[in-house]
Amino acid sequence: MLKPGMLAAAAMLVICSGTASADAWPGRPIRLVVPFPPGGGTDAVARLIAEKMSTQAHWTVVVENRPGAGGNVGLDVVAKAPADGYTIGLGQTANLAINPALYPKMPFDPLKDFAPITTVASQPVVLLVNATSPFKTLKDVVAAAKAKPEALRMGTPGNGTVAHLTGELLERQAGFRMLNVPYKGASPAMMDLLGNQVEFNFANTAAAISQLGSQKVRALAISSAQRVRISPLLANVPTVAESGYPGFEAITWTGLMAPVQTPQAVIDRINAEVRKALKTQDVLDKLAVEGSTPLGSTPQQFSEYLRAEHQKWGALVRDAHIKLD
Repeated sequence: MLKPGMLAAAAMLVICSGTASADAWPGRPIRLVVPFPPGGGTDAVARLIAEKMSTQAHWTVVVENRPGAGGNVGLDVVAKAPADGYTIGLGQTANLAINPALYPKMPFDPLKDFAPITTVASQPVVLLVNATSPFKTLKDVVAAAKAKPEALRMGTPGNGTVAHLTGELLERQAGFRMLNVPYKGASPAMMDLLGNQVEFNFANTAAAISQLGSQKVRALAISSAQRVRISPLLANVPTVAESGYPGFEAITWTGLMAPVQTPQAVIDRINAEVRKALKTQDVLDKLAVEGSTPLGSTPQQFSEYLRAEHQKWGALVRDAHIKLD
């Protein structure tokens, strides 16, 4: 049996060992899993943050794309990885807040299987109509939709996407019904808007900026809580909230996650580096090109936000009886 003095020494040894271990991290490359293919918006944000962490902290951060099942495959890799700080992932609204209600079976629990690190960036969607459309404001769209329920067609990148759910959320708050026309991706949805095959759609900011620059579309409202300043083409676009629907917000956000039980010291170090990166001008400039706004939060703030988003989008998917394409 250990004597009191020996117990104290043993406890001190454990504390010192834990400190040394945290101080020694990272001793090898960090894997940043992106649950989508290369070239998309989430991938671009991940590579930007990975590059910045590498130059700032002199860590080796390797981006690994693991697409599939709407992001579920890649995040499942993160959830089941050792909780040692050497595997992290970039999750987003779809796979962490929407998919749990959309998919009949999930390989992970977003609220129990991850340790949130920090939010990274957000991107609203923009309500667009063709430049030849008679609609000049969001109120015009709502009035027309109320006059002829389900006559107006909204093109979406697919059922269960943030763009689709933004439309569903607006329907419920404004009290009208439209016809959802799901496409296999954002590009065909935009093409049919340009061809007047649908009356409007909610597009991501990068696509909206591109089309606004060519003057082929008109922006009526933006889904963020405040107006965005990432482009002069969007600076004067009113929010849905200020267009008559207070409290309305629907955004795609990204955030870094680690496997649950990853040491807090490691979580805090990654958090500090990412939040530092999000304040640098080159990162701000590159995010703006992607149509994104930097975020950055404490792990606790991200955890609370994730729970709120999980509840918000899950309730909408269930209430609207939304199914996968």
